Amino acid sequence: MERYAWRARLLPGKKEEYVRRHNAIWPELKAVLAAAGIRNYTIWCEGDCLFGYYECDSVAEAGRVQAESPVVDRWNEYMRDVMVMDTDPVTGAQPLLEQVFLFNGE
Repeated sequence: MERYAWRARLLPGKKEEYVRRHNAIWPELKAVLAAAGIRNYTIWCEGDCLFGYYECDSVAEAGRVQAESPVVDRWNEYMRDVMVMDTDPVTGAQPLLEQVFLFNGE
């Protein structure tokens, strides 16, 4: 299992709309996430800061499936008026966050 984390910012006054849209996430987007092998996808919010985390078998494969999906493109466009997500100029994806600590219960 691999882990992936991302961060983004809500635009001012858009938290309620962001939550509403995620509560009504498109079934076809759920299907893309499942096809990408993504599970335990969670998003947290503190002020205007968003932090997302998911687990998958391969971060590279999950990224490829999402990058090739027109559904993900539509979702990103749909979310553009409520949030800002930085992208890596080389990959076009969110910048990878460096894992610096893991406690797995042992």
